[in-house]
Amino acid sequence: MGWLLWLLLAAPVAIGASFLHAAPLLVFTASAIAIIPLSSVLGHATEELAARTGPTLGGLVNASLGNLAELIIAILALRAGLVDLVKASITGSIIGNLLLVFGAAQFAGGLKYRTQKFNPHFAGTSVSLLVIAAVGLIVPTLFLAAHPDPLRASTVRLSEWVAGFLLAGYGLYLLYSMGTHKSAFDALVDETYDEAPPAGETPPWSLSRIIIVLVVVAGAVGWMSELLVGATEVTVHSLGLSNVFVGLILIPIIGNAAEHSSAVLMARKNRMDIAASIAIGSSVQVALFVAPVLVFVGMILGRPMDLAFGTFEVASVTLAVWITSVVVIDAESNWLEGAFLLLVYGVLAVAFFYF
Repeated sequence: MGWLLWLLLAAPVAIGASFLHAAPLLVFTASAIAIIPLSSVLGHATEELAARTGPTLGGLVNASLGNLAELIIAILALRAGLVDLVKASITGSIIGNLLLVFGAAQFAGGLKYRTQKFNPHFAGTSVSLLVIAAVGLIVPTLFLAAHPDPLRASTVRLSEWVAGFLLAGYGLYLLYSMGTHKSAFDALVDETYDEAPPAGETPPWSLSRIIIVLVVVAGAVGWMSELLVGATEVTVHSLGLSNVFVGLILIPIIGNAAEHSSAVLMARKNRMDIAASIAIGSSVQVALFVAPVLVFVGMILGRPMDLAFGTFEVASVTLAVWITSVVVIDAESNWLEGAFLLLVYGVLAVAFFYF
């Protein structure tokens, strides 16, 4: 994480550029770069807190804070009225984690190890959760297409119900994985939380340090996200990009950059359980936790947001879920499977660029 901290120098650049009313492109670029190391520090503090609280509560901590940077960006964009950008970031996160992150992890790990295995119970559960997540996006989209709703009022109401069901499903998954069937996930949990630190590694953080870092870094992420969102519209138009492309490709990569590198590093260490948990688990969190939360946040802010997405977006998510399900069902991976996932992501990214 050391070299990433040098990127924090972009934070004062972004702040200075904003105060001096410099080109929005400079503000956008500098704030985006600054969010990457801040996300890394936030992720490390979250891991330290999870290690202190134990695997059960630790899983809940990771579920709540794992996508905090991206959630902050989305909430600020929603407050600014960039609803299309927020919705694109939801589908972009799911697609990016399933194809780009998981594909990169499989490819990087496969270059070092002929075949890598991961928890078969995790694989089966992940497939079920991904299908449920896809249903939560498909049903409101089909409803809007089949039901005349020019003001989208009924679609918003439906989405609020769907959001409630998705949050309930996520709660049931936490109960299942951390309670009634906890033993089935012990191998993954033990490797993630109970592994002895390597010799010479710095000692664990104190609880007070963890809390201070979480509060300060979350505030810094909020500040940088505010600058990023404020410069987004002008930057998007000046570069000739669409809100859909920025939300689907750029925002997820910025918000989860540190998490992406962690998945690749874990795969290179032949810890595919953790790599799969980071990539697939993050997609599940976005679909079953982040997206529903944003629906209710939009209701509070007076910026109603539904879960009805464009046909191409829904089709892309469905394809990503289907391809990932096929890849993980045998609980094994190799470099070729990773390469194919990356190729599919490349195809979709180019398509959204011209969309």
